[in-house]
Amino acid sequence: MKDFINIATVFSGIGAPEQALHKMGVKHNIVFACDNGEVEIKKDVDEIKAEIASLNNDEANEYIKSIYSKSGKHNYMKDSYFANYDINEKNWYEDIRFLDGKPYKGKVDILVGGSPCQSFSIIGKRAGLEDTRGTLFYDYARLIKEIKPKVFIYENVPGMLTHDKGNTWKVINSVFDSLGYKVYKSLLNAKDFGIPQDRQRLFVVGFKDKNVNFEFPQPINLTTKFFDYLEANNDVEVKHYLGKKGFEFVTNPKYRNRARINPEIIQTQKANQQFNWNGDFVFVPYEEIANNEKILERAYVSEWNGRRGVIRQLTYRECLRLMGFSDDFNVVVPNVPAYRQAGNSIVVNVLEAIYKKIFEAVNIYED
Repeated sequence: MKDFINIATVFSGIGAPEQALHKMGVKHNIVFACDNGEVEIKKDVDEIKAEIASLNNDEANEYIKSIYSKSGKHNYMKDSYFANYDINEKNWYEDIRFLDGKPYKGKVDILVGGSPCQSFSIIGKRAGLEDTRGTLFYDYARLIKEIKPKVFIYENVPGMLTHDKGNTWKVINSVFDSLGYKVYKSLLNAKDFGIPQDRQRLFVVGFKDKNVNFEFPQPINLTTKFFDYLEANNDVEVKHYLGKKGFEFVTNPKYRNRARINPEIIQTQKANQQFNWNGDFVFVPYEEIANNEKILERAYVSEWNGRRGVIRQLTYRECLRLMGFSDDFNVVVPNVPAYRQAGNSIVVNVLEAIYKKIFEAVNIYED
């Protein structure tokens, strides 16, 4: 029996599954991670697959990386991942479509990922794995079949259950069943697990051992508010403070569905948060920054709810805190990818709660 967990992730993002284990103090080994960082390549997929067919796993991985390198676009997701987790270059993959799971058969305890909810190119009568070809979900399911992890966790937006009049979920659920796993699903909201964010997501947990009895974690009382996650205003970089146009936009009732100020529970963080004044913002009373000349040079001073002051964006650190990431997470990427990465992640606290229930249901350390 080993004393650590072997985890692998796809659509890995900034490593919420790994961050959850880190926060829990659970010793773990990262078998592999995979994310293209929203970089797209133009080369034909079938052509690439033919070119790597005769290569071994390491050779194929290097070849795919060379194709992405020639795209001229940078994978900022990889920068963030490598700055925060212990992983070798050979265990990082750029594209799930070319990731061969067979070398990892029996070597993964938990596989975590959440493919984009895209329209299926084919929905056949069998509703099996082949019916999902042309989608990234197909590759996630293919890896489960090839690797046979003890447990998998799949995350997606709630709309996947109703997408295409429910046909998408019907196919996905049938695929999971066809892989031989006992599957559980539930909608979980971050605000029910210690984070003041109204963020509901679909979670699917599958067990290779069909004798397992699993229950999703129950909601807990929320004891924190938005304000508990904020940095001191005078410590916030000046660039985060809004000028006249931004102040007037976010305080305009017409745009209250796009921008909110000083909520107790924030709306769902998104990839485009803080841009074009989308998301949640902080009103700072004038007296708190009255002696800060740099802020006053940039920020527009006006009134909101009868008080005089300024308004600022959330900082990268605040966005990460509101996704459950600890302050030892290193932010090493520029402005736009920093916000996008936080908004596209999974809430760490929810994964922590799911992990605890998984560990109760199965001996994950057993070889």
